[in-house]
Amino acid sequence: MSELTRRLGRSDDARLLILSADLLGSLHAANDGVYAALRDGAATTATLAVPCPWARHAASTYRGEDVGVHLTLNAPLESLRWGPITQAPSLLDGDGGFPRTEADLWDHADIEEVRRECRAQVERAVLWGLRLTHLTTHLNTLQQRPEFFDVYTDLGVDFGLPLRLEGTEAAERAGFPFRSLAADEGIVVPDHFRYIRPDEPVDLIALIGELEYGVTELHLEPAVDTPELRAADPRWPVRVEAHRQLCDPATTRAIDEAGIELIGYAPLAEVQTAG
Repeated sequence: MSELTRRLGRSDDARLLILSADLLGSLHAANDGVYAALRDGAATTATLAVPCPWARHAASTYRGEDVGVHLTLNAPLESLRWGPITQAPSLLDGDGGFPRTEADLWDHADIEEVRRECRAQVERAVLWGLRLTHLTTHLNTLQQRPEFFDVYTDLGVDFGLPLRLEGTEAAERAGFPFRSLAADEGIVVPDHFRYIRPDEPVDLIALIGELEYGVTELHLEPAVDTPELRAADPRWPVRVEAHRQLCDPATTRAIDEAGIELIGYAPLAEVQTAG
């Protein structure tokens, strides 16, 4: 039983799927892959990493798709660096970019610099002309520590946007009930989120067959196969395969045959605004 499906005007036994294509802006290959998945494939939403080198290009080719901001405070790739768009010394590592790991960020970040940086990322996306539908957090960095989670929820409230959050098991690992804390603030969150490791091969059709009742989000990081992608990201085969599966007509057929409804985050944002 899902309260969210009822708020969305669906039946209790409905299965709704948000298929997210993440990391717009990270690479030109990612921009091509994400927009192809949105426009010609099964993806229903995407996330823009504002500090990344191809973010402005992604914004310039935006056509009103369902897009959120992927709040970014890490730069995990060895050969490609990006950093804060604000003056934030505590958010830099030794070679001039964001820290590569979550632990390094948590150990050194000044929380007020985190707050200013994240707000600036959202405001820049709005300035670029995007009609935002939700917020997510790169590597779940803002989800796993209470002081960082406060920043995340404050932005969700201030901008009236739903948040991506993992499930109750992740909340138990984090040691605080982040899902119920978000609900207390009136923030709408999908019922289920399947975390797919960025280096984990994905069988999207198999995952679709396992969906529970309610609203589920699955995320992938599609990109087209280019020399740029291969040079920048050692996980490039997984990203290319994600693009292939999202754009494969068999994926859409499997969703239809399973009686699953595809939605983006925009309906969740409307519910949050009305709530």
